[in-house]
Amino acid sequence: MHYTLTELPYAVDPLPRLDSVRPLGYPILLDSAAGPAPFSRYSILCAGPSERIEPLPDESGEQTLHRIRVALYDLGAPTWPGGIDLPFGAGAVGYLAYDFARRLERLPHQASLDVDFPDLGLGIYLWSVVSDHLLRKCWLVAHPALPVDTHHTVLERLRGTDQDLQPFALASAFAADQPQHQYRAAFERIQSYIHAGDCYQINLAQRFRAQCEGDSLGAYARLRKACPTPFSAYMELAAGSVMSLSPERFLQLRDGVVETRPIKGTRPRGRARNEDEMLARQLQESAKDRAENVMIVDLLRNDLSKTCSPGSVRVPELFAVESYPNVHHLVSSVRGQLAPGEDALSLLAGAFPGGSITGAPKIRAMQIIEELEPVRRSLYCGSIGYIGCEGQMDMNIAIRTLLRQGDELFLWGGGGIVADSEMDSEYQETLTKVRMLMEALG
Repeated sequence: MHYTLTELPYAVDPLPRLDSVRPLGYPILLDSAAGPAPFSRYSILCAGPSERIEPLPDESGEQTLHRIRVALYDLGAPTWPGGIDLPFGAGAVGYLAYDFARRLERLPHQASLDVDFPDLGLGIYLWSVVSDHLLRKCWLVAHPALPVDTHHTVLERLRGTDQDLQPFALASAFAADQPQHQYRAAFERIQSYIHAGDCYQINLAQRFRAQCEGDSLGAYARLRKACPTPFSAYMELAAGSVMSLSPERFLQLRDGVVETRPIKGTRPRGRARNEDEMLARQLQESAKDRAENVMIVDLLRNDLSKTCSPGSVRVPELFAVESYPNVHHLVSSVRGQLAPGEDALSLLAGAFPGGSITGAPKIRAMQIIEELEPVRRSLYCGSIGYIGCEGQMDMNIAIRTLLRQGDELFLWGGGGIVADSEMDSEYQETLTKVRMLMEALG
């Protein structure tokens, strides 16, 4: 049993092809728009899933993940023909919302819920378009279970990509859901928790919203042009659409090796080269940002140790600066070897949600977030990506992520609060992270 590969002309812009397969339903693009190599090598496009998996009303997180495991097992693991070894061919693609954590841990229910996306939404896709941006090659990859007539339909649609994307526009400017004094009150409450020894760090976010009209794919085209990132994604779902411009990998599993790349520490880009270099150097040398980064690295080492072989978890990269169009980030990496008997789904269950967007200790941090953020996060700070039928996985942290529900557009910005954080600078950081996205749509 092996995949069928059909080479397609390489296209720098994947959106016309995505547009051509939208009528098949539930289109999704995992878009390595730009970023440091090798993280921006592959992009993956899918549509028309054979099955949709969402949590049942009273189902635990482990039960939902097990249903995904069974669906992937039933697909089997095809081989790659001709020595080609792509990261993905067929399998589960979609998202886990931050709120999926409620099905994995006992958490309070205090924040209001006004964005109606399921806690998890994954499709089982039997075909994908995989683009290799290094080799500048592109293939339609078909699983052996894909019906022949569906294969032909997909090929015909992929070859008919001449239409222009439909326009998008904001009908109102973005506005914060809570006034600054409420953010300040939450910040001060976090400080009291930290000084009482209740926690070490809390990721505090605020939400913005705007009215909009037109095509969400047109909005995503503007966003990816303004702020290309290596773990971007676009999805259309029954509940609405998702546009993620994430620079952060949550979990990758390939050939038994696990990697997570937490981001902790942010500076804006400078207006001139000297200022830009100064800000990057200031970030890398900041004692506060390094301490914050180490806290999360330690948390993630613990999370990976739940499913990795004893002694295999290590930190090969610490305090690297990665630069994007709007910000510099301080990034580290943690790696381990998946233990025998574990798989991508057990790895997810043990590590979700990512510690970089909760704080430490994780469960207490999530309880405090629920207390102090007035609205649920929904997909924000969850994960978007794939779990292949061969067992491989790559998931982002869904930061810089917009949700569209009807004619409303939601966007979050957040940052880590520690003992020596300053309220004004932390508030400004939440704005810095989302300003370029707002301006791209405005």
